[in-house]
Amino acid sequence: MAGNQTVGSDKGVGLTVLFTLVAIGASAVTFVTPGSEMAAWGFAGAVVAGVLAVAATHLYWD
Repeated sequence: MAGNQTVGSDKGVGLTVLFTLVAIGASAVTFVTPGSEMAAWGFAGAVVAGVLAVAATHLYWD
């Protein structure tokens, strides 16, 4: 069973939320412009923002 864990810094939570919102916006670009180069850039942006969200969580986890 998982126990309670605390985060030592709000910076990790804030960056995770920020990058998650960027990933959602980039995936919306992918959804709105299917089959175009812009959709590919939106997908790439969503993947990069998702990786950065996970990295921020692990980097600032206490």
